Amino acid sequence: MQVRRVLPIVGLLAVVVIVAIGLAQAGGKTGSGSAAKDDAEPFDLQRALTELKGAPTPLAALHGQAGDILDGGTKAFRARLRELRGHPVVVNKWASWCGPCRHEFPFFEDVSTAKGKTVAFVGLNSGDNQRDAKEFLGEFPLTYPSYEDPDEKIARAIGAPANYPITVFLDEQGKQAFLRQGGYPSREDLEQDIKRYLGA
Repeated sequence: MQVRRVLPIVGLLAVVVIVAIGLAQAGGKTGSGSAAKDDAEPFDLQRALTELKGAPTPLAALHGQAGDILDGGTKAFRARLRELRGHPVVVNKWASWCGPCRHEFPFFEDVSTAKGKTVAFVGLNSGDNQRDAKEFLGEFPLTYPSYEDPDEKIARAIGAPANYPITVFLDEQGKQAFLRQGGYPSREDLEQDIKRYLGA
């Protein structure tokens, strides 16, 4: 008799556990865009650009091209790096189809706002098509431009391997200080590498 009473209770508990697990997994899925950052407010590009006002001219020029995809190939990219001499540079190679890129983009949104008056940030959209890249940037707006690099010629010119994402750190003289393979798991990790390798 007691066994009959216990069985429905055990069954009910099992259902409750299954429902709880399902809800937890559903809650763990990220939404679209920057709003996926632990229910934080979506990234406000205009507010970020307002915070970046007063940056040195070469960095302000980057902010003036926020979210743009620039062409010109390796020649244009090298010319931009020459303009940025005297400032440390973070180059992030990404693609719209890259899952780890999607995960780390909110960190680049935030850190490029926090450090954008002293550190130059430049994107490198490699192995991608412009339509998908623009849609991706509509979801994850950046305070800086990205250079179009469909055949990865620019990536090879700065020593970035073929996998995604890649972040290349260049010192104030334009020399490579560090190369990060793979995505950043947190904003803090990105900030720590900037401090460690660029002193910023």
